[in-house]
Amino acid sequence: MIETIVSNARRAAGAAPPVGDPAYAAFAGAVRRRLVECWEEVVAANEADVRSARDAGLSSAMAGRMGLTAAHRDALVELTHRVQEDLPGVTAPGPRVRGAGRSRARTVARPLGVLLMIYESRPMVTLDSAVLAVCTGNAVLLRGGSECRGCNTVLAGVIASALRESGLPEHLAQVLLDTDRAGLRELMKRDDAIDVLLPRGGAGLVSYCRTASRIPVIAGGAGVNHLYAHSSADPDEAVRLVLDSKLPDPAGCTALEMLLLDEDLADDFFTALSGRLGEPDVRGLVLRAPADLVKRLPDALTEALEVRELAENDDGREFLDTTLGVRVVSDVDEAVRHVRRFGTGHTEGVVARSAEVVDHFTARVDAAAVVVNGSLRLHDGPTMGTGPEMAISTGRLHVRGPVGLAALLTRSWVVDGGGTVRFRRDGAEGEDR
Repeated sequence: MIETIVSNARRAAGAAPPVGDPAYAAFAGAVRRRLVECWEEVVAANEADVRSARDAGLSSAMAGRMGLTAAHRDALVELTHRVQEDLPGVTAPGPRVRGAGRSRARTVARPLGVLLMIYESRPMVTLDSAVLAVCTGNAVLLRGGSECRGCNTVLAGVIASALRESGLPEHLAQVLLDTDRAGLRELMKRDDAIDVLLPRGGAGLVSYCRTASRIPVIAGGAGVNHLYAHSSADPDEAVRLVLDSKLPDPAGCTALEMLLLDEDLADDFFTALSGRLGEPDVRGLVLRAPADLVKRLPDALTEALEVRELAENDDGREFLDTTLGVRVVSDVDEAVRHVRRFGTGHTEGVVARSAEVVDHFTARVDAAAVVVNGSLRLHDGPTMGTGPEMAISTGRLHVRGPVGLAALLTRSWVVDGGGTVRFRRDGAEGEDR
């Protein structure tokens, strides 16, 4: 079965039209129409998956990540429109560069090849990834979590229908519904047929892919993300940014996990947080802090929120729920040291009115994105204005940050020599006149 999967993918990649062909924009439009047409079927399958996952003991946070709403549909519709708008610019040839003699050179966009994407829990990743990969001329193998099998089955039908409608090879996108872990391990060994491996999930998944496969990896890594609030920050603004960085989608990769509070801001911050306790979602926040800091918390917080003592292994931990670690630091240098030790290089942030502190922090903290005076949720392709994404890469090669259309392409050179030679017949360099 694995041989059939990879053979079909390679043939589809070879038969696909060149990058920039109108069929790719047509595919995005076909996905949009088919999704809207069968949305009720998608939701019904998703609801059944969520019920089964809860019955099987999946955590409420993880089960919550599985759920689909009309907002997810609308986001996919917007993604397909944006892809259609962005494709011409992303796939256009580069400017001509003048070389020796009459030669001219330019870059042209090429697909990466055959992609294998492994992801967990979020069924809409299936469609997002299919659209971005196919529209850049790649063949893609999509292996989602088994807990989303029912919904992914329906989405596989959406993709297949869109491929037929747009005239693209039928195996350009394959949703691997029946590939178990043994089959996945076999796929990961096929560096002869698969060009790029894209794991999107926790640290364990990414680490396993890096060690178990020789296929080049673009990793959508785990986000142990920090926000440092300096003493110059406005306490109310700091609270607002912390809550937005944590509570919406607390299991997301850009969610805040550890708040680093400047000693001189801590008390004012907690007072400001107490003023937000009337908001229902804020009451779901769970604070973990060192024992000495817990004693400093206002009674209003300890009475309204669940407060626990910070454990030794909570530094560097991705909670994946509404739990927020809190530590007090003496200055920006201590905050930087903590981030360097425990961060995963995903998304880090600083809240400060002092330009000197901002510059100090951003110059010394190395992450895929460092957010200044904003929510960590700003590290998102559409929100940043860079376009749709299929993951956020924490690697240092090829792409770092949102993995969008341009990151799914490579560029090669076309050199128009115009009859120019490099070596004269006497062996010296230069044009042969």
